[in-house]
Amino acid sequence: MTRIVAGSAKGRTLAVPKSGTRPTSERVREALFSRLDHMNVLEGAIVLDLYAGTGALGLEALSRGGTHATLVEKASTAARVASANVRSTGLPARVVTADARTYLSARSGQALAGDIDLVFIDPPYDIAEDDMTTVLSCLGPWIGPDALVVVERSTRAPAPTWPGFLVLEDQRTWGETVAYFAGPPLPKDETGDVARALADAPASSHAQEEER
Repeated sequence: MTRIVAGSAKGRTLAVPKSGTRPTSERVREALFSRLDHMNVLEGAIVLDLYAGTGALGLEALSRGGTHATLVEKASTAARVASANVRSTGLPARVVTADARTYLSARSGQALAGDIDLVFIDPPYDIAEDDMTTVLSCLGPWIGPDALVVVERSTRAPAPTWPGFLVLEDQRTWGETVAYFAGPPLPKDETGDVARALADAPASSHAQEEER
């Protein structure tokens, strides 16, 4: 049994298929969403949950302030369970029964011109790395310039290969689960500002220590 951890649907029980899915544990989900809350990316977010399984990640995001979620799941049994969870929670989500690559390839166009704010990718542990890379590469037309992409993998799996429109921003490990947080690169002027701030920070701290 699993349930929504926090937000408007806190405590609602989510159905889980008897087999064929690997739901993120409540402990890991709580840690993951604590990080997302800190990053201030949930309120008003349009969410895409790939390899959604029960829909737990997308529904948790909605419970915590997201506007709408699309839950994409290839396995028909899991997709039916996700649909039941959408109905039982009353959260604004739709379920699409499709392979993630097939779903994403239906949209073409300029990268970072999409409307998705937050993407969850929690694939099976045995996913081929070429498939993982293809999914990430196909996200371009779907996501916006301020989007965040969260990839959840086993600590034994290799790190994702990021397309040019995504850069790794953070990485967290909880037990045998590692979460990668990536987003579009900062514009050159903002990158320069950040670099200058980081370069100035040690000197500023040192000066303050000397003053004390």
